[in-house]
Amino acid sequence: MSVTVRMILEEKGRDVVTVGPTVTLAEAATVLHEKKIGAIVVIGMENRIVGIFTERDLASAIGRLGPESLSLPVSKVMTANVHRCTEETTVNELMELMSRRRFRHVPVESGGKLCGIVSIGDVVKQRIREVELEAEHIKAYIAG
Repeated sequence: MSVTVRMILEEKGRDVVTVGPTVTLAEAATVLHEKKIGAIVVIGMENRIVGIFTERDLASAIGRLGPESLSLPVSKVMTANVHRCTEETTVNELMELMSRRRFRHVPVESGGKLCGIVSIGDVVKQRIREVELEAEHIKAYIAG
């Protein structure tokens, strides 16, 4: 049986830090710092994903536009073309997406609405668990 995003969310929880598109970069940076996270999902009407704002977006904006960029709304620098997954997405599919596209955070949608987020750390933890379980099965088999 393949491990799915649903299984990860059931274990880690479905809380997602979100902001509206008019929040400034400075305010978003404060949220990233206070929550000790690397990404914030930007939502619009009816809890629909309109973008994702990451540490990388913040660094890029400051590098390109200077410190004045901190007063801009996140909608000006966020990644608007957000790749999403569903609860049915397998961990292997998610790893492929994250590796190929170089994402560290992927929002989870159900019925077009945000219902969770998965980070590369969540995926790595899950893979480590799978490898440890497999090793235990092999040890048990060898021990007879």
